[in-house]
Amino acid sequence: MLKIGIFGAGHLGKIHIQQWKEIEGVTLIGFYDPNDENAASAISQYQVTRFKDINTLLQNVDAVDIVTSTTQHYEIAKAALLQGKHIFVEKPFTNTLDEAQELIKLVKEANVKCQIGHVERFNPALLALGDISIKPMFIEAHRLATFNPRGTDVSVILDLMIHDIDIVLHLVKSPVKRISASGVAVMSENPDIANARIEFENGCVANLTSSRISLKRMRKMRLFQRDAYISVDFLDKKTEIIRLRSEGSAAGMFDFPIELANGDKKIISINTPAIPEINSIRMELAEFASAVINDLPVKVTAFDGYQAMEVAHQILKKMSLHNELHNE
Repeated sequence: MLKIGIFGAGHLGKIHIQQWKEIEGVTLIGFYDPNDENAASAISQYQVTRFKDINTLLQNVDAVDIVTSTTQHYEIAKAALLQGKHIFVEKPFTNTLDEAQELIKLVKEANVKCQIGHVERFNPALLALGDISIKPMFIEAHRLATFNPRGTDVSVILDLMIHDIDIVLHLVKSPVKRISASGVAVMSENPDIANARIEFENGCVANLTSSRISLKRMRKMRLFQRDAYISVDFLDKKTEIIRLRSEGSAAGMFDFPIELANGDKKIISINTPAIPEINSIRMELAEFASAVINDLPVKVTAFDGYQAMEVAHQILKKMSLHNELHNE
């Protein structure tokens, strides 16, 4: 049995505790959280053991799940890696790029697994794309949330947009050429709404908008490529693939014949692939456990986490420059 220890028993930490207790092949040894209120709540709900010392918990486990505030990721992950423990770290990977680079080095030296908690990679709406060829040339993403004081210690870029940054980097697979961005702090001391335009070397452009002061929630991404328009709704778990096909080619679920200006007859073909019924958080944790137990590659690597952070920090820098110019 793989012995797991959790660091952090806040809102998300409790969700992870619940999921770990349901995953086969795993024993949840206990958790560490210096906050007595968080600890008491976790013990009451899930009858899990509390450890009051970081090293004692580390000595009793094979792998750790770090679900603390971002500023604590580096310290705990480093302590775990120096003891040769496998690590799962919630996004964003660390608070600074230097911290992430050092942890990547320690992961290699310890020869252990490290997975970053970019949970949207496991969203059933994205997984529904399956083996479909994805080669987008334009991407539009909106990730909107209603205001919640929890999480406002970081900008909306590191809080929300980083999900879409990771997915875009995963899908485009091309170096970033240019970034422009703007954002505004409305309800907190950090930007609460932001827009970023990311241009890639292969010509693809991604336009990302994130807000945590919206009146309604939205988590949608639209992908446009030479042969298709693909819509992914991460919130409502819906996926649509719309293609323009010739008569005689394979039919879609819904087909609408049209005649183009040059007289050619085409068919707008709409497919809605089946959405797998999965729990994204449980799946990402189970995949991490499987990677450790069976010595398999993790799905979201430490370098993936670093790349998403690097782009996020570039966006933050561009936003800062934009605001300075605007305020002059």
